[in-house]
Amino acid sequence: MSPPTQTSPTRRPLAVALHYAEPGAPRVVAVGRGELAQRIIETAREHGIPFEVNAPLAEALSTVELETEIPIELYGAMAVILAFILRASQAARAPSLPP
Repeated sequence: MSPPTQTSPTRRPLAVALHYAEPGAPRVVAVGRGELAQRIIETAREHGIPFEVNAPLAEALSTVELETEIPIELYGAMAVILAFILRASQAARAPSLPP
């Protein structure tokens, strides 16, 4: 998921939510600007879904039709995001060590 991003003072924040289930590529399941972007982020936080700030990728993903797999041209950028999500998920599951 990409949280709200601000690419210029005149642009509203943007959030894009993705869903990934093997096989296949991640699908765009929600896109929103402004208040809707904030709601997407709040929902992700409420459900413990990790997110990454990446304004250029969010802009590119915002043009993908809902429920459509991301285009192959974005696979490289998505690999970085998926690695982040895997690290965040593993960290959340790891038992905390006493100080």
